[in-house]
Amino acid sequence: MTINSKNTQLIEKKNYSKSQNDLDEVLSKLKTFVGDHSIAVGLSGGVDSSLTAALLVEAGWKVEGLTLWLMSGKGSCCTDGLVDAAAICEQLNIPHHVIDSRETFQKEIIETLINGYQEGITPSPCSHCNRFVKFFPMLEWSKINLGLNRIATGHYARIRYSKQIPFKNSSDNQNQTRHQLLRGVDRNKDQSYFLYDLSQDILGKIIFPLGELTKSHTRELAGKFKLRTATKPESQDLCLAEHHGSMKAFLDNYLEPRRGEIILKSGEILGQHDGIEHFTIGQRKGLGISWKEPLHVIELQSSTNRVVVAPRSDASQSKCTVGKVNWVSIAPIKKKAQIEVQLRYRSNPVIATLIPITPSEEDLKVNRPYRCNLHFHQKQFSITPGQAAVFYKGDVLLGGGIIDKISEPKI
Repeated sequence: MTINSKNTQLIEKKNYSKSQNDLDEVLSKLKTFVGDHSIAVGLSGGVDSSLTAALLVEAGWKVEGLTLWLMSGKGSCCTDGLVDAAAICEQLNIPHHVIDSRETFQKEIIETLINGYQEGITPSPCSHCNRFVKFFPMLEWSKINLGLNRIATGHYARIRYSKQIPFKNSSDNQNQTRHQLLRGVDRNKDQSYFLYDLSQDILGKIIFPLGELTKSHTRELAGKFKLRTATKPESQDLCLAEHHGSMKAFLDNYLEPRRGEIILKSGEILGQHDGIEHFTIGQRKGLGISWKEPLHVIELQSSTNRVVVAPRSDASQSKCTVGKVNWVSIAPIKKKAQIEVQLRYRSNPVIATLIPITPSEEDLKVNRPYRCNLHFHQKQFSITPGQAAVFYKGDVLLGGGIIDKISEPKI
């Protein structure tokens, strides 16, 4: 018992030392940061953004809290989040501001989601929200109303300002300096995937103090600062699902039931459904049908209101097209290149060959005209139209875009 007790004490001392070293390193970087030490912190009411504000205050920055009011009701993006964010600002003795962003959120996220699901795709709202609802609007509001030109958030990602070109196939010249977006040190919590759509201008005005920390150390440090959110549970769902109780409940609130067929690739009818919006590519459970082997959703047909299913072997693909590509850490890739691609937030990157597509006249009319084909070196299960495909080289996020809708088979 004595030995075990001593070992426990050593482990606790070691963990404390690691936590203290992390704190010292983060504070040192913040204290020596080049530029004005005045900043607005995006506060959601969670432990990550709370610690971000606390670290900046501890490092001697002039800090003001900023919370976006996205929806009425319960949830992290709603009244609950506003209350906790206001309480953290009171605890840290900093001003707190609330921006009523409900109209923007309704237009950019809710309407975009509804339209996407009706078209048979599974939208990825978080990346779009970061660019068009959160980062750019927060920066503009802070500049106009507070005279602050920089914001910080609790994202687990890093930004590096460097002349080093992270990818040889990029058209960057050797003298060009860029803000490079990097994965967070904690690969289990890394959130760079959701930040691929940020511009160089926005990256140059952001600080991510938690990028060098692990989630467990964030909790430890939040407890060390005695933050009221230190033990607050993580939100497990998309904010809309959390707000409405489930994604199905959210969709049912906006879309009327549309009776349709569940069919095999051959056209054989296996069952009925009440809306293609309730399905996603790769789904196996909850289909409400039976077959001699497990079946997965391989396509959602908006024109016929059909859900197409097949065995798992038919749910894998070796190619896809990606549109609305935003090149982040590098200039656009102009010729065929081998890259790492992450197809989902929690998936591991896989190797693919990227082949740029010359923008059409229609493409050139939008802000992000870049498109490409991806040829995966191994077939990938359930490549999902509407989701983000994000390109990496090691820890450096090169760019990313939206997987295009797959053409419908003739059935």
